[in-house]
Amino acid sequence: MHPNPVFHTQEAETNLAYARERAFGVLAVCGDDGPLLAHVPFLLDDDGETAWLHLLRSNPIARALKSPLGAKIAVSGPDSYVSPDWYGVPDQVPTWNYVAVHLTGTLELRPAEELHALLDRQSKLFEDRLAPKTPWTTAKMSAGVMDRMMRSIVPCRMSVTGVDGTWKLNQNKPDDVRLRAADHVAAYGQGVDIAVLSGLMRAVDGQG
Repeated sequence: MHPNPVFHTQEAETNLAYARERAFGVLAVCGDDGPLLAHVPFLLDDDGETAWLHLLRSNPIARALKSPLGAKIAVSGPDSYVSPDWYGVPDQVPTWNYVAVHLTGTLELRPAEELHALLDRQSKLFEDRLAPKTPWTTAKMSAGVMDRMMRSIVPCRMSVTGVDGTWKLNQNKPDDVRLRAADHVAAYGQGVDIAVLSGLMRAVDGQG
């Protein structure tokens, strides 16, 4: 996360809402030999205090969860390289604009009995976004198949104790400079969801 406080002005509710909508991130814990990472979909409760996810039983993080562990989920948003030439003013340097939200907390295994309901909740979140398609549900699985597949995964819960978001959108530049950069990001950006990033750059409150 970028240390400049000008990029950390979003309210906690905004960061939580972003993470809840994105619902996918990189889970990280400290292992005996260094960081352990997993790319996971997750559910964030309405109060922002609990994240739910599942892991393959063979995942190194699942194996490390003999007891609860400190953890983070890093949620990435749009990003792009920004050329100094795009500002239209001298003495600038290259940078990378991006949105990222970090959830910090304690990760623990949950009883296997909670897994099926968790999977139903996760699939519902994403299937509901595909309307008017009839949502897929676990009820469509053949008898016994779902139970066999669930034996390879474990449910997990992360109690969220902190949230931080970096919205690095050239807020530290004068408005005209930032807007020129936003136009060039839209036209020539190198990254992910550059149109979304350009729109966010245009919408932020800058230096005036």
